[in-house]
Amino acid sequence: MRRWAQRTHLAGLVALTLAACARGDHVPARGALAVTDDAGRRVTLAAPARRIVSLLPSFTEILFAIGAGDGVVGRTTWCDYPPEAVAVPSVGDGMPPSVEAVAARRPDLVVLYHSGPNVTAAAQLERLGIRTILLDLNRLEELGPAARRIGALTGHARAADSLARVMDSLASQAPPPSTQSLVFIVWDNPPIVIGAGSYLDRLATLAGARNVFHDVRSPSAQVSIETIAARDPDFVAILSDSAPSVPPRYASRPEWRVVRAVREHRFLFLPGQLFGRPGPRAAQAIDELRRRLEAAR
Repeated sequence: MRRWAQRTHLAGLVALTLAACARGDHVPARGALAVTDDAGRRVTLAAPARRIVSLLPSFTEILFAIGAGDGVVGRTTWCDYPPEAVAVPSVGDGMPPSVEAVAARRPDLVVLYHSGPNVTAAAQLERLGIRTILLDLNRLEELGPAARRIGALTGHARAADSLARVMDSLASQAPPPSTQSLVFIVWDNPPIVIGAGSYLDRLATLAGARNVFHDVRSPSAQVSIETIAARDPDFVAILSDSAPSVPPRYASRPEWRVVRAVREHRFLFLPGQLFGRPGPRAAQAIDELRRRLEAAR
């Protein structure tokens, strides 16, 4: 049985190699590291990346969590966790990145969020001979796959797989019954709310809260104030790192007083550094939201 399995495995490898050659795909050399990113590109490195530029706080947290933090030579202005990341030179805002500032760090790998402007930046960096990987990170379910690919390219596959298993387990948990409802308002004019295709929606569900816009399948959507009022959330959740937390400016505007939670100042102020980035601290964010919901009853 074991010999049969080995033969089947080898036959599969030969078939894949022949198919790749027929398509004109690049077949990695023996010992090379290769993954497919979320732009559908094959990313291949001859050796584990040792100089990495991370262009999203989430990626920076993943890199440090899997033990690749020593290799991070560039970060965005917003990459401030873990505290050790702050010592890494900043290359600016990161979306879209300054290609010149990134290239100046002489990276052998740049990790970018998969978005239109970043696709263009990745192409520019590739023309300079700098390898890039574009990754989606909108949902809790995407954390595990992202960690595994980052781990594979940095030589930290085992630690990355351990982290990914934790993230996969968290994402697959059955949610508790929801006892309270909320709305995430990320912009007020026009109102933009968080929908079901988002990390925050999943965090709320696992914390025992119902996002009143869970029926919106996209990560976010523009809605009217009247629609928010009609759905009557118990709380308005706001991401903010400012202290002390004060109601948003729109709370004093007459048109917003039709929303009961705004009128009654039922706001949940959530630390943006913890809640605003999908990452290894997802379980901590869920526990914190659950605690704040219970305290606000």
